[in-house]
Amino acid sequence: MKVLLFGLVLGLLAVSQGEAEIDASQFTGRWLTHYIAAENIDRITEGGPFHIFTRYIEFDEENGTVHFHFYIKKNGECIEKYVSGIKKETHYAVDYAGHNEFSIINGGENALVTYNLNVDGHGKETKMVGLFGKGDDVDSQWEEEFKNAVTENGIPEENILNFIHNDNCPDE
Repeated sequence: MKVLLFGLVLGLLAVSQGEAEIDASQFTGRWLTHYIAAENIDRITEGGPFHIFTRYIEFDEENGTVHFHFYIKKNGECIEKYVSGIKKETHYAVDYAGHNEFSIINGGENALVTYNLNVDGHGKETKMVGLFGKGDDVDSQWEEEFKNAVTENGIPEENILNFIHNDNCPDE
């Protein structure tokens, strides 16, 4: 049993490091933004391009694409957005507010932890980590995994923003 558990942990670690292939299509569905952390907090505060309230993510493994449906808030108004990207070897390349390298760190039936490297139009890089859930709550284990990913990516804990409690954009 310990060997099986150890193998599972190693497998998840390899996936989080981009060394193993996962079928991201299992994560297609309705997702809500719970938390986002960013090196440059201005990218995720209201009016910033990554102050996003996610509604749906589709991972199309067959065509090698990802599609996002979300809202951003500017001056208190919810603005609907649709963005797509192309699967590369270790990430999805997405053109939105610059160039992005989006990847899944880990996921389960009700939670998804992601990493995004954004390079804006001026060449400035910003690392971001996100936690998404199927409903208004996620298990504490996923919050802990999210916080660990934030720390591992050198993002200060004070740069974590809670989105789920401020989401008043349309449901779908």
